[in-house]
Amino acid sequence: MTATPAQPNSPSVPRAPLRALRDTLTLVALPVVAALALPAAFAGGGTRRWFGGRSESQRAEAQAAKDAAAAAFYELDTAQRDLRISIETITAVDDSPAARRAVADFEAIGRRIDEASHQYIQAVDAHDLDRDDLEASAAGRARTELTRAKDELGRVKQELDRFTDGLGPLLGKAETQLARLAPAVERARQALLAASNALDAVRETGLRADGLAARLAALAPELTKLNQGAGQHGVPQTLERAERVTREAEAVRVEAERLPERAAEIDHRLVSLRTRAQALTTRSGQVEPILSELRRRFTAACWQDLQQVPDQAAENVRQAEQKLTEARDARDAQRWPDATALLSTARALLNTTDEAVSAAGDRLTRLNAVQKDPRQEIDRTRFAIRDAQRLAMAGRNTPDPRDARPLDDSVARLERAIATLEDRHPDYWHFLTETEAVRRTVSEVVGRIREERGTAH
Repeated sequence: MTATPAQPNSPSVPRAPLRALRDTLTLVALPVVAALALPAAFAGGGTRRWFGGRSESQRAEAQAAKDAAAAAFYELDTAQRDLRISIETITAVDDSPAARRAVADFEAIGRRIDEASHQYIQAVDAHDLDRDDLEASAAGRARTELTRAKDELGRVKQELDRFTDGLGPLLGKAETQLARLAPAVERARQALLAASNALDAVRETGLRADGLAARLAALAPELTKLNQGAGQHGVPQTLERAERVTREAEAVRVEAERLPERAAEIDHRLVSLRTRAQALTTRSGQVEPILSELRRRFTAACWQDLQQVPDQAAENVRQAEQKLTEARDARDAQRWPDATALLSTARALLNTTDEAVSAAGDRLTRLNAVQKDPRQEIDRTRFAIRDAQRLAMAGRNTPDPRDARPLDDSVARLERAIATLEDRHPDYWHFLTETEAVRRTVSEVVGRIREERGTAH
């Protein structure tokens, strides 16, 4: 800095302070210059000196190769981490041979990755590209080795990508199962809660539902395992357990909700079957007069098989009433399966009795009809035979022997049955059973013809 000369009328300024001020300003300015020079001194790392020329060009190329190798290493490491997650997803769900093979292949690729990574790390550790005295030949070797390491990392990355693409089906299946896991477990919990609430509601009506409560309690250990999670018990096993618990809990809920209706249904059946038993007792008393008339008007063959109907009917009704009493006791004790089974037994006994009692009345009715006019039964049977004969000849010049023979036999059988009516004491029941047998044979022939022609068409 230059001092301004003093004006004539101004007081004189001592020179020593001016010199001191100039020196001070100079000292203050020096750090500013040094500060401005610092970025240039530290650019490129450290305090290495710039030499310029071929060595710096080789250093730059080596550094670029190092950066590219580092990017390849990072990309491969990231891909391996992602793939490991996929493999863990598959192994958590799938224990098939394909899944085990995928794990073995992943381990093999992992060894290839380790080898390539080791080659890269060795190349990085072997060359300090920030050295001030780095020679061009050393930088060239570093670039070559780092490029080779990068290329190897790239090749392994390509292998990893191909392997990852091949995992698509296995991974998709595993992810699908994992996606089902949480909802399945939640459905199981909700099903158990719904079943418990349904049981509480039933008990409030006075029904114990002990059997359903025991079935629900048996699911408690399964719920514990569900809460412990798939990590401990496996995804497939947990899915299967959740679905089973849901299914069984839902069954308990449905039965619990239906229990009041079931109790009312059992009460209704008890009343209905007891009324039916009383009616059959009355009807059974009418069988003996029917048998008496059959004995008086028809041959023994017409009624002998009905002789035991009155006694058997009375015994069946007695057993049915006993089963109804036991069913009432089971219902009062809320042993619902027992009550249902006993009611079914009582119903079967009453059905048998009803058929036997009805058979006696039907027998008398049919015998009266054929005794009065057998022509209706004869015409009905002959019509069936003629209709079958027309069908057998349709589209043919001669009938199939398989059809003609049974139809011809049926004609002869009907004629023999008609001839028995000319006896002094005709067996009308034999006549009726014979005509029924003829119509049954004819019906079988017709059915076979239609089936064969339908198949042919």
